[in-house]
Amino acid sequence: MNQITTSKDHDINLTVASPLPRNVEVSFEFFPPKTDKAEQSLWRAIKRLEPLQPAYVSVTYGAGGTTRERTHATVSRLRRETSLEPAAHLTCVDASRGEIDDIARKYWDEGVRHIVALRGDPAEGQTLYKPHPDGYAYASDLVTGLKKVADFEISVAAYPEGHPEASSKESDLDNLKRKIDAGATRAITQFFFDTGAFLHFRDRARAAGINVPIVPGILPVTNFERVKEFATACGASVPAWMADLFIGLDDEPETRNLVAATVAAEKCRALYANGVTAFHFYTLNRADLTYAICHILGVRPK
Repeated sequence: MNQITTSKDHDINLTVASPLPRNVEVSFEFFPPKTDKAEQSLWRAIKRLEPLQPAYVSVTYGAGGTTRERTHATVSRLRRETSLEPAAHLTCVDASRGEIDDIARKYWDEGVRHIVALRGDPAEGQTLYKPHPDGYAYASDLVTGLKKVADFEISVAAYPEGHPEASSKESDLDNLKRKIDAGATRAITQFFFDTGAFLHFRDRARAAGINVPIVPGILPVTNFERVKEFATACGASVPAWMADLFIGLDDEPETRNLVAATVAAEKCRALYANGVTAFHFYTLNRADLTYAICHILGVRPK
């Protein structure tokens, strides 16, 4: 981070106008397509981002395993047809331990070595999560089970502002610690817009003995109203200043994308100035915004 001193001895933060980072690592998240048109859009995004050589790309898994087959098909195709390392999401919802173990073994046999282990959202038609009677109850149990199947690299979820169902931020941090102690090697955060909230969470995690990488999840804003809905569902705050930036841009997609890229890039460069060198992008199966932000972070085709 560069700073200059004015004649009045006030420090001015020049985080964005600073030397290009040279050691940033990125990863991308996609979701499995539901239609042929959506599949074409997904693979256009994948091919656009592939030259950036991400550390891995993850593929989500619908509530109740509703996208199980599509997730598997997408992960398998990534493995076969690209140079990317796929990470398959796997949840505890609506599946027995045996079913989940079989899925994990199949991934391992196909050369997939990275699993994103999640408890998962409530099954369709339910408002509260209920463990399967013969399944893994929580993500920490799932991590333990996966480690018995094979020596997977396992990423888990973290919540800088607390999981919406957690009784307290302390209990939520305890739950993250259980997942790490069970064998997870990385925590990927839910998206957030308050940089300070992430940095405070990282400090608290380190103080609690969580020493694995904590990777910030970055969501570029393509639709502000939709992002607000996402944020409400997952307990992330949306600052008033951010809402002000997107006012009047509903029918101005090009300007909205410029603003979105600027907001996300500033956040990433501020995080980088505070020691963060890995970023996980929720692409929503679109490439342009993520590509532009990566360019600003010094991540470019080799």
